[in-house]
Amino acid sequence: MAIKKQYLKSKPVCKVTFSIEAEDAKKVSVVGSFNDWNAKKAPLKKLKSGVFKGTIDLDKDSSYEFKYLVDGEYLNDAAADAYAWNDFAGAENSVVTV
Repeated sequence: MAIKKQYLKSKPVCKVTFSIEAEDAKKVSVVGSFNDWNAKKAPLKKLKSGVFKGTIDLDKDSSYEFKYLVDGEYLNDAAADAYAWNDFAGAENSVVTV
């Protein structure tokens, strides 16, 4: 699991690349407060290495809760900036701050 951040000089946006190793998975998405927890809005693409990867533009100076959705199972990112308890889910969510 990894999070890579690239800040744009021309806009108040950060390109955040999410990646997770899930060689045997069929479908992986990143869901979070930035896409209303909708798996269809941020599917990750499977690379030949078995890593799923995708980039999302996020507004700067904000924090976002997220999880990976791997074949229907929610997973946190070990490389997250922080973790936040979510009463609705009854579990912690990963947090990315940009």
